[in-house]
Amino acid sequence: MDNSPQIAPLDHLGYMRLALSLAEKCPPKPTNYRVGAVLVDEGTNQILSTGFTLELPGNTHAEQCALRKYSSTKNVPEEAVGSVLPTQTVLYTTMEPCQTRSAGNTPCVERILGTISGEDGGIQTVYVGVKEPDTFVVANAGQSKLEQAGIVYIHVPGLEQEILHTATAGHQNS
Repeated sequence: MDNSPQIAPLDHLGYMRLALSLAEKCPPKPTNYRVGAVLVDEGTNQILSTGFTLELPGNTHAEQCALRKYSSTKNVPEEAVGSVLPTQTVLYTTMEPCQTRSAGNTPCVERILGTISGEDGGIQTVYVGVKEPDTFVVANAGQSKLEQAGIVYIHVPGLEQEILHTATAGHQNS
């Protein structure tokens, strides 16, 4: 990405701040969380793609937008994006990836798992700002599904209040 901000290697809080700034671009709605995601090649510290909730047409989630945009730059279908991701790809997302979607959409956890190709291909680590609140899905098992598949799940502390405030803007009693 040409206009990527300069974030120091392994500055997890810096990448989470970037993801939060992306989440703020999503219009507040009572039926969605405002989430931001950043796809990074940790080996080169290069931002590969970014996304936020509702950035692309349809009821799109942040992780979905980031993966779809990256696959588009590589001229591969989204389902094959894992085959073109660098071996040290990580994902920063302000909220735990969903394990359930309505209206036939593929859950973000399944999209992340779908990137795995071979022993070290695809997204190997997911950095998360907050667990998903129980508003839409009670007891989201995104973390456990990712960990069961061998994907490292790491909570990045420090922005929880800001993330939840942004995520729930537009909700009643937010």
